[in-house]
Amino acid sequence: MAAEYVDILQIPAFLCRQTDLLAAAAKTGKWINIKKGQFLSGPSMKFAIDKVKESGNNNIIVTDRGNMFGYQDIIVDFRNIPLMQKTGVPVVMDITHSLQQPNQEAGVSGGNPEMIETIGKAAVSVGADGIFIETHPNPAVAKSDGANMLKLSGMDNLINKLVALRKTINSFNN
Repeated sequence: MAAEYVDILQIPAFLCRQTDLLAAAAKTGKWINIKKGQFLSGPSMKFAIDKVKESGNNNIIVTDRGNMFGYQDIIVDFRNIPLMQKTGVPVVMDITHSLQQPNQEAGVSGGNPEMIETIGKAAVSVGADGIFIETHPNPAVAKSDGANMLKLSGMDNLINKLVALRKTINSFNN
């Protein structure tokens, strides 16, 4: 039903291995953004990508959001970006969800938003095809994921820095 109204369907990280969901999304013909589960390696995303392709859809994006390390932190292994690019689909780095700190003793996920720029710069440096950022005018009152969001007022500055970094990197590659 959603395919009638959207340009991209997103498969949540925890559902990225669900064959029926991937196949149903693929059959819409829309772009499919598959979020890499925190429990998967980058190269293992090949199988989720293959399920969408086998269902007749080559409009695929994969998004990394880090890997669980211990019980209360997500760590980004930047090797996953070029490894997933070997599949031939664009790879996006989710620079806000990758800073989430789930399973906190308070019962609410924490976050580490002061590292958003660092994760963004690292992702651009290793060649990410895009950046995913959650933002809000006042993250403290956001209904979800506020602890790892970028405050909206900081978006222009961050985007300008990341675009400048990409341009610098591209000038070395040409």
